Amino acid sequence: MLVLCLLLASCSSPPVQKQGWQEVFRDDFTGTALSAQNWLYDLGTCYPGCPAPQWGTGEIEEMTEAAVRVSGGHLSITPALAGGKWTSGRIETQQRAFAAPPGGTLRAEASVQLPQGTPAELAGYWPAFWLLGGKLRDGYTGWPGVGEIDVLEQVNGRPAVFGTFHCGTFPGGPCKEPAGLGSGERACAACLTGFHTYAIEQDAAEIRWYVDGVLGQTVRAADVEPAAWRQATQGFMLILNVAMGGGLPAAFGGGVTPATVPGRPMLVDWVAVSVKGQ
Repeated sequence: MLVLCLLLASCSSPPVQKQGWQEVFRDDFTGTALSAQNWLYDLGTCYPGCPAPQWGTGEIEEMTEAAVRVSGGHLSITPALAGGKWTSGRIETQQRAFAAPPGGTLRAEASVQLPQGTPAELAGYWPAFWLLGGKLRDGYTGWPGVGEIDVLEQVNGRPAVFGTFHCGTFPGGPCKEPAGLGSGERACAACLTGFHTYAIEQDAAEIRWYVDGVLGQTVRAADVEPAAWRQATQGFMLILNVAMGGGLPAAFGGGVTPATVPGRPMLVDWVAVSVKGQ
């Protein structure tokens, strides 16, 4: 199902906990430093041992701690350009086993302001909020079988967002890799300004994507081989990053150009994970 985003200027206030939900993780990015209890930095151009160079996507930046800042109640991840080389930031939760309880539901959400600028200024920008199967840390191999749920992706400053599920084998497989099962571009001009809440809910039957509380798409377990679905939903870590260049921007007519402007941050107001029983 294809649904346009709500025409809201901002959705930065914390969510109200609904009956039956238990919040198991939250970061409001108070203080002046990233919480080492909650997060770790991904650095360089690949995971340890470089099983997949350039983070597996062909992006061109080097990930650094300097690109990640906490100030004024927000997390910022800001690409920079120096000496012809791009840097940016990527963080993931220390917790790598966020999962729906038996018979229940997992909800992961964040209030995000996308990098601000025109498509020409943001050519090659690839901000994202996503979940990656925690078993990847056991040797940093096994994608896409370990599972990946892209809650939010946007490329090249376009007035649209993506939501995608990755699973199974590469290439092809039940999730049609490397494309995955998802929405493609969903028009969202409102997403270009202010904070908006991006969320997924995952249970045994399906994954649902929301923007500002509006259901935008659904992927059902029945669309995937049962073994692949189980393997790809065993437990996740959360990731926030801004890549530069790579396969997805290129697929939508872009990539970094001489006109790309550095220093346009993705801002995050809060991140939360909740679970609900049967």
